[in-house]
Amino acid sequence: MSAEEPLFRVVRGVPTADELAALVGAVIVRSRPTAAAAPATASAWTRSGRPARPDTWRTSGLPR
Repeated sequence: MSAEEPLFRVVRGVPTADELAALVGAVIVRSRPTAAAAPATASAWTRSGRPARPDTWRTSGLPR
């Protein structure tokens, strides 16, 4: 691919500047990696509300 070669071209119709800008924006967004590819990390505040063990929710309602 040379520097003069366009990345894409319009083959039918006459798009407005706004339509071309929307197309370029859509291409840029689609070319980015998705959020699902990056592992999600929970904040300390979120982790503090989670039980330490999977079965602690059963015993949480029992009298101490």
